[in-house]
Amino acid sequence: MSLALQLRDYRLTTAEILYRLPDHPAVLQSYVWQDMDRAPDFPALKKFLDFWSRELEGALHSVRVAAAGTLIAPPAWRHVDHSLALH
Repeated sequence: MSLALQLRDYRLTTAEILYRLPDHPAVLQSYVWQDMDRAPDFPALKKFLDFWSRELEGALHSVRVAAAGTLIAPPAWRHVDHSLALH
């Protein structure tokens, strides 16, 4: 992942795309797409779905999207309540 993209608020985005098989429209097939994208507009995903609708024969059924939260964060400090010694 590019640090420059992360600094511009791009996050790892995963989409599960269900589409109908051209020869068997009652059968659904799954395709997983993953790329760096910006929520909530998801321009890269929209571009890919536009390409799919325009160029591929499998009609889209549904798209489920998940995006990672902030990937760059300051270090976290946690207080540990217990200590364990192994010898």
